[in-house]
Amino acid sequence: MNFKSINPYNGSQLASYIPISEQELEKKLNHSALAYKEWKNKTISHRTELLKSASEILEKNKLEYAKAITQEMGKPITEAIAEVEKCAWVCDFYVNHAENFLEDEVIETDASKSYVRHDPIGSVLAIMPWNFPFWQVFRFAAPTLTAGNTALLKHAPNVFGCAKLIEKIFLEAGYPNGVFQNLIVHHDQSERIIAHESVKAVSLTGSENAGKAVAQLAGKYLKKSLLELGGSNAFIVLEDADVELAVNTAVNARMMNTGQSCIAAKRFIIIDTLYDTFVNEFIKKVKTLKHGNPLQEDTQIGPLARKDLATQLHDQVQESIQEGAKLLLGGRQNNCFYEPTVLENVTPKMSVFKEETFGPVAAFVKVGSVDEAFSLAEKSNFGLGLSVFTTNVNNVLNYAKNSSDAAFFVNELVKSDPRLPFGGTKNSGYGRELSKDGMLEFVNRKTVYVK
Repeated sequence: MNFKSINPYNGSQLASYIPISEQELEKKLNHSALAYKEWKNKTISHRTELLKSASEILEKNKLEYAKAITQEMGKPITEAIAEVEKCAWVCDFYVNHAENFLEDEVIETDASKSYVRHDPIGSVLAIMPWNFPFWQVFRFAAPTLTAGNTALLKHAPNVFGCAKLIEKIFLEAGYPNGVFQNLIVHHDQSERIIAHESVKAVSLTGSENAGKAVAQLAGKYLKKSLLELGGSNAFIVLEDADVELAVNTAVNARMMNTGQSCIAAKRFIIIDTLYDTFVNEFIKKVKTLKHGNPLQEDTQIGPLARKDLATQLHDQVQESIQEGAKLLLGGRQNNCFYEPTVLENVTPKMSVFKEETFGPVAAFVKVGSVDEAFSLAEKSNFGLGLSVFTTNVNNVLNYAKNSSDAAFFVNELVKSDPRLPFGGTKNSGYGRELSKDGMLEFVNRKTVYVK
């Protein structure tokens, strides 16, 4: 069965993609292993030179790539442009730091010489999602390829056009054939790919269920895995917070990419003395957001990527209302579009609290103390990150050690940054991307000892 790329804004078909045959897949897997034999021996300076070329291509053609993102998954065009620019940033970051990250780590022992060297491991499979179709791939590929590995991309079927463009970028940048390959395959071929002798590890960004399935396969075949999964980030606002800053950040944290982000703020935990003011200002701000054609520069809220995703979100909202949540704004679906929605009186037992809501739905909870706020934030199976707003920063930092999340942001929304490690805990996955950690995820930290 062919894959169809459908524009979620108007339902038009953008393209059709034919899955590769079993023979073609085997050829690509073998080609990846063959390319690795030469690629691993290239100097770091050579690899970073090509990565710099990829960055320049991204900048030069960012409008073309942004339009492809917007048409395939509905992201507002200004945000799509920013996504491509961020891809160039992550490339530049590793251009500047790869050599330092990969240098030998000298450790003094009773040996005449002892150190750890960082060698590549081989072909790495990347299973990537549709919500940031360029960024998720480049934050994996920039460090992984520069470390000397080769990469195989299995992208989400609704963004195969983006996947094709990404492969073209690496080829135009001068990467040898086989170093980065795009695979147009069905999900049921994942096991064959992971099991293949050429594949040494797998990196997945996706849903909790997808992560469980891939982790099981990786364990079955003794392959390393990195999982960046869903999230239900808490956004805490304390009594001494700068309300204007908190409201503006909250709207951005929940509504960016029309709410389709694993690290979006989803559970808003507000101290009782500020609650009414904050909720009213939040709703007022959300009402000003412009809905419409995501290709127009002033559009801030576009469609969700697929109709089934909007339907799933609507079901979560309706279930929560039936369980006692109060609808303050929105709550209506129109094909792929879902209105920005605000719910209050939300409890930990409700769908919009305990599950990941992938769309523009904000769940509000009122609390009476700082301790109650952080305790409520912890009542989640997810652990990507939390935000807390306060002017008493030192007091709040005392709570960081007790937070089980992988990120703790004060007076800012949770976001990924090439300079900082990124990942999750609990059902949000394991392993780290970006920074030095992301480069060392797929290397062999080899101990060398000379007596």
